[in-house]
Amino acid sequence: MQLPPDTLLQGRYRVLALIAQGGMGAVYRARDERLGHIVALKQTLMADPALRAAFEREARLLAALHHPALPVVSDHFAEDGGQFLVMQYIPGEDLAAQLRARGAPFPPAQVLAWADQILAALEYLHGQRQPIVHRDIKPQNLKLAPHGGVILLDFGLAKGMGGSGQTASPSLFGYTPQYAPIEQIQGSGTDPRSDLYSLA
Repeated sequence: MQLPPDTLLQGRYRVLALIAQGGMGAVYRARDERLGHIVALKQTLMADPALRAAFEREARLLAALHHPALPVVSDHFAEDGGQFLVMQYIPGEDLAAQLRARGAPFPPAQVLAWADQILAALEYLHGQRQPIVHRDIKPQNLKLAPHGGVILLDFGLAKGMGGSGQTASPSLFGYTPQYAPIEQIQGSGTDPRSDLYSLA
């Protein structure tokens, strides 16, 4: 259920506007009344236990990560039957929306600079003690930060890997056909190479 503007959650986060809504959740622009700054408030819209568990996993994954190309997560809570993730607010449209507005490809030099930043983020994710596979890299999950750097968003399909390459935490079945590798489409398993395919 969509939250109306001015809704106050946890006595702290005041909803200002809906940013985006999809089948699995919604994202709002909100104000942290305690600290006085703008945040992104991500809400799960699903009651399915597997989807709720995936949302909690996303919160834990992001809260433990620190990289310039990844959003900063500051809080996770449940209220009125919903789950919420509080993270850094990145203003502006994602790269897919910007591409549509341009009506033409981005300059190759710019794309290569963004690719370098995402590759650095993937090196960081895949280099964790238990590697993290994002599994949903696409223009809709990339935004430009005010400083000009690119930020990788939406870890809802991410999974952690054990040292043997086996899944250490369950992952949701899902993908975007234009960007997903064949092993993800077939459901035969993904690993860090799958993210490299999607980025390419």
